Amino acid sequence: MDNSQLQAFQIRDRRPDALGNLKVLPDELVCAILENLTPRDVARLSCVSSVMYILCNEEPLWMSLCLNKVNGPLEYEGSWKKTTLHLENVPDEYKERCGKQLHFDGFNSLFLYRRFYRCNITLREFSFDVGNVERKKGLSSEEFFSQYDGTKPVLLSGLADDWPARNTWTIDQLSMKYGDKAFKISQRSSRKVSMKFKDYVSYMNFQHDEDPLYIFDEKFGETAPGLLKDYCVPHLFLEDFFEVLDREQRPPFRWLIIGPERSGASWHVDPALTSAWNTLLYGRKRWALYPPGRVPMGVTVHVNEEDGDINIDTPSSLQWWLDFYPLLADEDKPIECTQLPGETIFVPSGWWHCVLNLETTIAVTQNFANSKNFEYVCLDMAPGYRHKGICRAGFLAVDEDILRDVEKNAVNHEDDLSYPDLTRKEKRVRIQKLREDPEQETTTHGDSKIYELWRRDFSYDIKFLGIFLDKEKDHYSSLWSPGNSIGQREMREWLSKLWIGKTGIRELIWKGACLALNADKWFNCLAEICAFHNLPLPTDDEKLPVGTGSNPVYLLADQAVKIFVEGGLEASMYGLGTELEFYSMLHKVNSPLKTHVPEILASGVLYLENGTYKIVPWDGKGVPNVIGKCNFIPVNCKEDDFPFGLWAKKQYECIKAGMSINEQTNSAGCTQIWPFIITKRCKGKIFAELRERLSSEDTLNLACFLGEQLRNLHLLPYPSINKSTFSDIKQKMELPFANGSTEDTPYKSDIPAEWEIFIRTLSRKKRNIKSRLTNWGDPIPETLIQKVHEYIPDDFRKLVDSYQVFTTSFFIVSQLLILF
Repeated sequence: MDNSQLQAFQIRDRRPDALGNLKVLPDELVCAILENLTPRDVARLSCVSSVMYILCNEEPLWMSLCLNKVNGPLEYEGSWKKTTLHLENVPDEYKERCGKQLHFDGFNSLFLYRRFYRCNITLREFSFDVGNVERKKGLSSEEFFSQYDGTKPVLLSGLADDWPARNTWTIDQLSMKYGDKAFKISQRSSRKVSMKFKDYVSYMNFQHDEDPLYIFDEKFGETAPGLLKDYCVPHLFLEDFFEVLDREQRPPFRWLIIGPERSGASWHVDPALTSAWNTLLYGRKRWALYPPGRVPMGVTVHVNEEDGDINIDTPSSLQWWLDFYPLLADEDKPIECTQLPGETIFVPSGWWHCVLNLETTIAVTQNFANSKNFEYVCLDMAPGYRHKGICRAGFLAVDEDILRDVEKNAVNHEDDLSYPDLTRKEKRVRIQKLREDPEQETTTHGDSKIYELWRRDFSYDIKFLGIFLDKEKDHYSSLWSPGNSIGQREMREWLSKLWIGKTGIRELIWKGACLALNADKWFNCLAEICAFHNLPLPTDDEKLPVGTGSNPVYLLADQAVKIFVEGGLEASMYGLGTELEFYSMLHKVNSPLKTHVPEILASGVLYLENGTYKIVPWDGKGVPNVIGKCNFIPVNCKEDDFPFGLWAKKQYECIKAGMSINEQTNSAGCTQIWPFIITKRCKGKIFAELRERLSSEDTLNLACFLGEQLRNLHLLPYPSINKSTFSDIKQKMELPFANGSTEDTPYKSDIPAEWEIFIRTLSRKKRNIKSRLTNWGDPIPETLIQKVHEYIPDDFRKLVDSYQVFTTSFFIVSQLLILF
């Protein structure tokens, strides 16, 4: 055969001509770009060239496009492209044309081939051994608590033998009973996707996805209450501290998990460093686990340089087992096992784990906080990020400078590898020498020798991890991480309920409260205040602050003590100053409201000087000397004035409004000062606790009483404002915004001068209301946050000018802006 005949049989590479300048990009990057387009744009792009046609018709691409669009119930149409076209309301005749695939030669892609392989591989014949996780049957609570809880994973058999679910949780039986029930679907997007169970079963039978959708529903008990009757919490895991919370307050803790082969959970650490048990009722699961701080190969840890928060990128569980697991040396392989029906696996706090379903599986799992992991859960809730990263990613989450700082502050034995007394490079050398030691033997339970070395490489010890807490943050009022499973208010209530309900473990609860809320710091402040005012020291029952507010409040026998900390010292001084001015006004005008407001017993400022606590009494008038040294003193104040009263507070709010947290300077050098107030304690319970028990007549009488007191409150006159103070406020009002621009307010009207302060404050707060509402988080829906500007006037002066409208509309708008 001559050269001309050979050339006729050679297949031309389509890629250069079909992709043009995009030919320099790898296929993986081109596919990633396509995922960010709309379905219609992808459809148009498929007509550009043969290679674009191939790339734009990949099922994984259309799966991503579909899941980025759907928000709610999903019905699979046999392929992801058909499902997406159905969501796009494409006419049926066009759907038929799209179903006819074109075929082209001359194009090869290793990336697409590998993905195609993963999408179609079957795992039924995977020959996994039983693994090296210990298997136990008939384990007593004492044995579990001493040998495994908080220490290492274990596979337990026999715990579910008496469950009805062992016989009734099959795909066919669940389909018959719950086929029309919609369950939440887990997938890699922020969208909330659900499917009726019968539709999900149909999807499982037709799909060929690399990372199939699977049911991962934390509210299955509400959707199908009958499922809760089919199982019970095994006796080894009955201790759960979150049980003291009401169901709506409790973070998600139990999940129904159903998925086909190839589905699973990629590498992760369970939220809030809780422990978990997972019972398999149907099918087989493959588990891989690493101890805390041991980041698996293939998982990329991203550390935010600003706040220390970490995010991880991880391959799907199937991709990890196919592409990364074979590359591991024997000593670097995870602890692993194959879970069989009826077996329960226990995953301790902080452990990395990855799960791959070898066939269709049905399981139930619950996370819990108990006496073994309670301190870790509280540590994870504490404000700041660095300690969170350390708990999950070990020393990868911090740089060398931080490690050196820790080394200086930590008192450790030089030969103890439990602490980072060596640099990372030195530690690697030390660990490598240990690995090469031929005398290291395999443990008696079959764990590899490297298992013990991992544990020695990184110390998952609460005292060591506590070193990485941000000591400068006020844990009581600082913003918590958005990823926390519960908020600060819920955390305080949780600790309070534990304190009252579980008196036998108060020492442990106190340790957790110190980590999460700086409870020891505020208790020391309380003790100093009590000693100065000759009040009895708090009893054990009174040791923790109460309520869900942002300031520590203590209820003693006959007194209530409030320490002002929210917003820093300057905001705290205005908080106490306005309260004291309010009380003064009540008595000045002899308002009937004063008989229903707790009596002030004392007030003042507590500060720490040279390691010694000191207290200065303060009634709100004048400026205490310790405050006079700070850099935020109001000007033009007299001895008999309330320098931190209402109008000064409004000036402060005006200046701070619209600024980000980073732009709001905290009082430098004044962080060890805390204003406080002591009032007479009111007996009784809050309305929320009595709502269900009150009769309609009692509720009506209460409403009438509160209405009368609200009228008395509205009858109180505003404190007078002198010209010098107002002039200063006007000058402050002319300050530009944080971005350097000034507010354009062309509309002028004759409104009371005092209202200028409110208008200016509201106008500045309006500028970043969306971001502040987003930071506030639940329960404000994102859809409402995006529309908030539709409810706020463009110019508040116009609104105030209409005095009749002002009394209602302006009040609602001001509350919306100020409260949030």
